[in-house]
Amino acid sequence: MTNIRNENGTCQCGRSPTGDCIGWHTLTPEEYESKTDAEKEAVFADSE
Repeated sequence: MTNIRNENGTCQCGRSPTGDCIGWHTLTPEEYESKTDAEKEAVFADSE
């Protein structure tokens, strides 16, 4: 992904594609790894 993260965002775990907390810190490592690039792109697009 080539999305630009919000460096001043609210995500402290580093999992959010946008840099702002979207609750992905609660995902297990397996759940997080199963997130597809399309899902991450959709989150990024929704945040714009």
